[in-house]
Formats: sequence, structure tokens, C-alpha cells
Amino acid sequence: MSEQMTSEEIQVVAFTIILHSGNARTNIHQAFKAMREGDFEQSAAKLEEAKEEVVKAHNSQTDLLHAYAGGTKIDMEIIMVHAQDHLMTTMTLQEVAEEMSYLYQQNQQILKKIAN
Repeated sequence: MSEQMTSEEIQVVAFTIILHSGNARTNIHQAFKAMREGDFEQSAAKLEEAKEEVVKAHNSQTDLLHAYAGGTKIDMEIIMVHAQDHLMTTMTLQEVAEEMSYLYQQNQQILKKIAN
């Protein structure tokens, strides 16, 4: 007979995902602020911190998927749905931020050429 995750175990995983994706989102917004200010070194550092937080969230998600693939029964709870939504929107925001960083840097180079 297969094992079943308890509601509490599912909630711990969900809140771990929410915690790390929330930390990543905060770092991404700090990176956007740094981009607007032209501080691309700070922006890159914040995007790297965000990436590390997303990896932590993703690892929690992956552990859950491995348990499921191994036969553990997992009853889906609304908090897990919320956690997955939070992670996926943060990952999308991260992709946008990386592209925006490139565009901000390109814009700064163009402005410098125009000024000279």
C-alpha cells in the first residue's frame, strides 16, 4: 500500500514554496529599482539572489513530484494551488526582469552615444 502525505506535510511544502518565491519576487522588484537607477551591478546581484530563491522553491516542488512519482498519495490542497501559482508567476517575472535588464543596459548605451 502506498504512503500518503499528511495535510501538515503538504502545507509545509506549500509554505516553503511561497516563502522562497516571495523572497525571489522581492529581489526582482529591487532589481527593477536598481535598473531604473542605472545600477546594473546591483540589479545583476539582485537577479542572482532571486534565481537562488527560485531554485529553492523549485527544489521543494521537485521533492513533492518525486514523492508522488514514487507512489506517495498527495491530496491537493488550495494552499498548494496558491503556492504553485505564486512560483510560476515569480518565474515569469524573473524572465521579464532578465530581459528588461538587457533593454535598460542597451538604452543606457544608446543615450551615452547620443550625448557624445
